[in-house]
Amino acid sequence: MKKLTLQEKYNSADALLKRINTLHKPGETVRLMEVCGTHTVSIFREGLRQLLPSGIELVSGPGCPVCVTDQTYMDKALAYAERDDVIIATFGDMLKVPGSYSSLSEAQTKGAHIHVIYTPLEVVELSKKYPEKKIVFLAIGFETTIAVICATVKAVHAAGLKNVFFLVSHKLVPPALRALLDKQEGHIDGFILPGHVSVIIGEEPYQFLPEEYHIPSCIAGFDGIEILSAIANILEQRKTSNFIVGNTYHSVVMQKGNPVAQAMIKEVYDVCDDAWRGIGVIPNSGLRLKDEYAAYDVERALPIHLERPSLDPKGCQCGRVLQGLIKPSECPLFGKSCTADHPVGACMVSVEGSCAAWYKYGYSSGGSTWED
Repeated sequence: MKKLTLQEKYNSADALLKRINTLHKPGETVRLMEVCGTHTVSIFREGLRQLLPSGIELVSGPGCPVCVTDQTYMDKALAYAERDDVIIATFGDMLKVPGSYSSLSEAQTKGAHIHVIYTPLEVVELSKKYPEKKIVFLAIGFETTIAVICATVKAVHAAGLKNVFFLVSHKLVPPALRALLDKQEGHIDGFILPGHVSVIIGEEPYQFLPEEYHIPSCIAGFDGIEILSAIANILEQRKTSNFIVGNTYHSVVMQKGNPVAQAMIKEVYDVCDDAWRGIGVIPNSGLRLKDEYAAYDVERALPIHLERPSLDPKGCQCGRVLQGLIKPSECPLFGKSCTADHPVGACMVSVEGSCAAWYKYGYSSGGSTWED
């Protein structure tokens, strides 16, 4: 793909903004939810809210895998971390996610064996380096990450490793969108659909949006022009009432997605219900290892019992933020007891979390934030 010059980018953005202003009715409020956390960061970083007509409101959804990881999952991870014979392998952004009574970072300072990894396949080397330990990988993430973790499960199985296990809490995006619409608690006029996830699943799993809910949507890339293009596409659909799953990210997202990755996911996992932080259990929104791979499911191989109930952080409104019901700045903890340095809720932990993005970029990009 040809790389645009700065002037060409400016011209493209200017043309899109003129089109958006033409399509938007003055005085009309249109609430569009960007589902992906990377979109949330891009929208702030490129100052898109200030460029759009005031009636177009962009709200963040449950698009950050760390943010939607349920409290009980974190408590289970911490319970395994307490075992002397366990090494927890995890991505770094999980360290500060609060459990009910502690976090992995706090557990680490108290002597827990926690190893930050950058790719799931590192568990193979950990297994060989520490054969006397049980390596427990915290397997979270949406469809994009799931495909990579599938390859890891298969690699562990092929190598015949007996000391590698997975604590699984994968999340599937389309069922979450259905759940948001079914709750009818917040009004959503359209979805800016995630680019990375859509590379794997394609356009087809979103077809229920136009067919059942008569709501426009569009898959978007991650720079400002690509996001503006998706917004224009959604407004075009609203104007014509011809609702489809738009796709302005054709360079990488095919209609049917990545069939190899999809086949691997179906080979390794079964679909199941799963709990989302602050939202609750969403039917058919999670995955669990198939029986053929049950030996690597830590909850089946090494079951634990949580002695204390899982509790959400007192006063934290992360669940409402994830559903687009409030802005992060409307949470009473935001910018006060909950900051990037001292996060109370998961939405402030990950760089893709709405609260973290709002805290970091909101004021500088003209947003209404805790600094006002």
